[in-house]
Amino acid sequence: MTDRYAVIGHPISHSKSPLIHSLFAQATAQDLEYTAIEGHPGAFAQDLADFQRSGGKGLNITLPFKVDAYACATHPSDRARIAGAVNAIKFDGDRVLADNFDGVGLMRDVEHNLGIPIRNKRVLILGAGGATRGLIEPLMACQPAQVWMANRTLSNAQALANDLAGVGHINTSTFAGVDGPFDIVFNATSASLTGEAPPLPPQAIGSGALAYDLVYGKGLTPFLKFAQQACPDVVVTDGVGMLVEQAAEAFAWWRGVRPDTAEVIQRLTVPLI
Repeated sequence: MTDRYAVIGHPISHSKSPLIHSLFAQATAQDLEYTAIEGHPGAFAQDLADFQRSGGKGLNITLPFKVDAYACATHPSDRARIAGAVNAIKFDGDRVLADNFDGVGLMRDVEHNLGIPIRNKRVLILGAGGATRGLIEPLMACQPAQVWMANRTLSNAQALANDLAGVGHINTSTFAGVDGPFDIVFNATSASLTGEAPPLPPQAIGSGALAYDLVYGKGLTPFLKFAQQACPDVVVTDGVGMLVEQAAEAFAWWRGVRPDTAEVIQRLTVPLI
């Protein structure tokens, strides 16, 4: 019998997850179907229960339901507890198991796919929202020399750093107060979705740095253009590798086999021009 999985979000029509997981299933000979569900804001728990009751095996969760999914989890992972949000669920009888693979996928893309070690690097994260919350614990596990979080509203960055103090020390500032240069800069803000770049001083981008925009499929975003102008030898990339790698982690968690990601990443990559 074909096992059923899905991604739920609002809106969800843009999601690449059905394509990604269909390619994974073909490559690993797994008998499953994977669809997209348009979730209902304010009614996530009901949508979750309906999918489970219909025989669903697992879900990916995307915006704006990651915190709602955490609230519905009966057995969240330590990663999910630290993040306060989940992006993957699987059902085991009445148990709702939950994890957050966003940060793990990002770190694997940087270290494995891009070949850039994070250990002993100075790392800057732009933004203090849910995306940042999900990547801090996996980032700290890679043992960077320093982690700095910059946000438009300093109090929000300070509050998040305090919440995550048990994971490791995080320096905080406004964008203008960033003390560069940094070896790796992650743009975890939503600015690229609105055609803007965070107001970062050019000296934040170190020579040969990696500038990584978590947004994917938008080409050369304003943040990546800014990084290129700030430092000609910067390495720029978007979040397509993170998207595929976190999907592979969820697939392996569900099915017990981890698919190869290289061909899928290549297929989804949009030229950065």
